Amino acid sequence: MSPQIIPISDSQLILTGILVLITAGISGIFQLGLVKSLLWGTIRCVLQLSLVGYALAWIFSVNRLELVIAVIAMMALFAAQTSTRRTPNISDFPTLLAFVSLVTTTYLVATIVSLAIIQPSPWYEARIIVPISGMILGNAVSGITLAIDRLYSEVRSHVEQVEALLSMGASPWEAVHDLVREAIRAAMTPTINALMVVGIVSIPGMMTGQILGGANPVEAARYQIVVMLMIASAAAIGSMILVGLSFKRLFTKDEALKPELFRSLSQRD
Repeated sequence: MSPQIIPISDSQLILTGILVLITAGISGIFQLGLVKSLLWGTIRCVLQLSLVGYALAWIFSVNRLELVIAVIAMMALFAAQTSTRRTPNISDFPTLLAFVSLVTTTYLVATIVSLAIIQPSPWYEARIIVPISGMILGNAVSGITLAIDRLYSEVRSHVEQVEALLSMGASPWEAVHDLVREAIRAAMTPTINALMVVGIVSIPGMMTGQILGGANPVEAARYQIVVMLMIASAAAIGSMILVGLSFKRLFTKDEALKPELFRSLSQRD
């Protein structure tokens, strides 16, 4: 196997538009109404990834700890805004709580992976930390969104049970801790399912990218193992932090369930 990366020229990149035309053709044949969305999505994809490529090249060349910290914080902020828009069972969920959960999880997991496992020099090597943080955030967003959405959904489905426990003198935590457990389990289930099938049903993107870049498949597999376990840890830690920060928002200052939890979002709208 050649260790050299096979470069993709501008003309070769343009040829990938054939794939877009095929997809657009399928949409047109079946009248799916997705052609405009597909084209706009393709344009955004090309522009965004191109800009990210140039931005990362600059960040990697500077390679300063404070810049790495700032970049990760900015990524976490955008991720937090995304996650709070993806919770159908909750209205006006605080972006700050999601941000705290995501940025804490990312700093913690990325630092452990860098210091204890990959051990680059320096330990905050931007070429290592920034991509790792991106993978952590991308998967943690899904985890915390599932966790908090499931928590609110479970509480609405078990209002009478929670009210009964509160009436018998249970604290808010005691009244909802079983539902919290279900929420965290829901957040971790997709990642655990992915662990079960990786390498058999699918070859993940990172491993594929390394192989295409000329890496030894065995070494690429080792890196993918680190990534998969890192993602599982991030989903667990992120959902635990966010649920822990958020469960008290289910209750009033008098430790009673908030009135809006007795109604569905459709009834409130």
